Amino acid sequence: MPRQAGFTLVELVMVIVLLGIVATVSVQFVALSTVGALDVSSRQQRALQSVVISEQITREVREAFPLSVRANGQCLEWLPVIAATSYDALTTGPDFDEVSIVPFGRTVPAGARLIVYGYGSAQSDLYGSENPGPVSPPIEAVAANAEAVTLSQSHRFRERSPQKRLYAVEGPVSICQINQWLYRFSDYARSESQPTANGLNGDSNRTREVMSANLVASSLSLKVVPPSLRRAAVVNFAFELVSDDGNETTNVSQEVQIRNVP
Repeated sequence: MPRQAGFTLVELVMVIVLLGIVATVSVQFVALSTVGALDVSSRQQRALQSVVISEQITREVREAFPLSVRANGQCLEWLPVIAATSYDALTTGPDFDEVSIVPFGRTVPAGARLIVYGYGSAQSDLYGSENPGPVSPPIEAVAANAEAVTLSQSHRFRERSPQKRLYAVEGPVSICQINQWLYRFSDYARSESQPTANGLNGDSNRTREVMSANLVASSLSLKVVPPSLRRAAVVNFAFELVSDDGNETTNVSQEVQIRNVP
C-alpha cells in the first residue's frame, strides 16, 4: 500500500499560530491606521472650524464703529456700522430732529442711530442716550437717495466731525464664551456699562447664536487697543478648541485692525 503525504499535528498547530500572529498584526495595523486617520480628520476639522470662527469675528469687527469696541474679559462688544456718508447740516432749531446729508446710497432701516465723530466723548457715551451727545435717538427709515434723516425725537450733537462724517449704526453686538460655548448676542438693550456673559445669556429678549460648542473653558482672551487720531483700533482675540475625546487642543490667535476710522 503506497504511503500517503500530509501534515503532522505539530505542523498544523504552527500554521495556526503563525496565522493568528499575522491576523493580530494586521488588525492592529488597520486599527492604528484608522485611529491615525480619525486623528488627522479631527485636526483638520478643528483647523477649518478655527478659520471659520476667526473669519466671522474678523469680518464683523472690521465693520464696527472703531470707538465703540470694548472688552471686559468675558465679552467683546461693538456697534456695527451699516452705512456712512457726510452731513451738510446737523440738527437745528426749532425741532432739532432732522439732519441734512449726502445720500447714503442704500436704504437704512428704522431704528438705527446716527453717530458724529465721538473722539471727545467717553466710550460709554456711545452706548448711552445723552442729549446733547455723539449718538442720536433712533431714526426713521431712510431711502437710498434721501437727503435728510428724521430722528424719532429732538437731539443736539455735542461734537462736529472735521470731515463732516456721519455713521448709521445698529444695536450692539457681543461675542462671549460661556463654559465650552462661544455665543454671538444681538438685539439686546444698550447699556453704558458693558454687560456680562451671564447677563446676556439670561436676557430673554436678546438673540443668541452658537458659534462654537467645543472651546476649552475660559480660553477666550480679548484685548482692545483703542484708536487714536493717527491709527485705527486693534483687536486681539485668542481661543482654544478641544477634540471630542478631550485629548488634543488647537490654539487660535488673531489680530484685527479696524479700518473705518472716524
